[in-house]
Amino acid sequence: MGKRDWSWALLGLIALGIRWIAAQYPEATDEIYSRKFFPVIRNVIDKTLGYLPFPSVYLFILSILILLGIFLRRFLKKEGWKSKAIFSIRSLLNALGALVFFFLVLWGFNYQRTPIFKQLSLTPKSLNLEQVESEIRITQRLATQSRYLLTGDTSAIEGIISYPDLERVVRNNMGENLDVLGLNFTGKPRTKLFPPPGFMRKMGILGIYFPYTGESYIDPSLHPLEQPFTVAHEMAHSYGVTNEGEANFIAWVISTNSPDPLLRYSGHLRLLMYQVRDYYKMAPEDYKEWVKTLDQGIKNDIRAIQAMNEKYKPISIELSQKTNDIFLKSQGVKAGINSYQQLPMLAFAWRERMKEF
Repeated sequence: MGKRDWSWALLGLIALGIRWIAAQYPEATDEIYSRKFFPVIRNVIDKTLGYLPFPSVYLFILSILILLGIFLRRFLKKEGWKSKAIFSIRSLLNALGALVFFFLVLWGFNYQRTPIFKQLSLTPKSLNLEQVESEIRITQRLATQSRYLLTGDTSAIEGIISYPDLERVVRNNMGENLDVLGLNFTGKPRTKLFPPPGFMRKMGILGIYFPYTGESYIDPSLHPLEQPFTVAHEMAHSYGVTNEGEANFIAWVISTNSPDPLLRYSGHLRLLMYQVRDYYKMAPEDYKEWVKTLDQGIKNDIRAIQAMNEKYKPISIELSQKTNDIFLKSQGVKAGINSYQQLPMLAFAWRERMKEF
């Protein structure tokens, strides 16, 4: 690029223009980008950066630092405040344009695709109290069955499998069971641990998909029973699923249909915790009676997860939630962070659909 080049700023604007057009034609976006172009990106990343033994986001950070060094060197060579100001503004706009361009091209256009729940002909609706009670009893029974395939002990489960093995098991199950959903995702995405333990939690997140490297990351401090579901959730993002509720839903379907009892239990337990939240809000007195029927082993597991969460509280939960909410809504996710809470509705819709077959 030349010294007066605005190419990246222009490319960023062009990408935003294409994004606007894509939003008007979600079916075409799904067909052209999500089903044809993005799978190529997915497979190229998986066969290159995916083999690195460390988070490739480190390479991204190194690249940013190198570019900052180049900027400072050139900035110091400029003479006069006007020349420095123009150079700084141009560099900033080019940097922002490049970030926007690569974000959208490498992953972000998936936000404009046809929603997954529409592709699956699901219509998530708010559940009434009777439906919540029925659903929570189903999940309670399935969670209890899965737990006692892992252990006959009621003590809290603290660890069963090493993380490399867990990631491999989840990825294999994602590939083998996506046909349950009738989705044509391809690739073998990575979800790596991002040290130091607790850092991501302090930022208010458990896991994240990073489009610039095509990898997802989870906090190493996550409880062993939270890790399987969270890895599956982040891998769903890796396949191009952008909505948080849909990523939760895919993680739940994949986990609970797995032959591995650990994955099944993690999936049932996560859904149960969402359902418990809804049940308590709707009928606190009935909830108190229901809790007495909950298996002691499951109670101990939930308490262990809560105790682990207490160790790593976010610096500012309000700031992290507001930031995430603004980002999601800016990408067309109308529910924002509330999309995380859609899992009980989607699970109910899925179970109702399965009754028809």
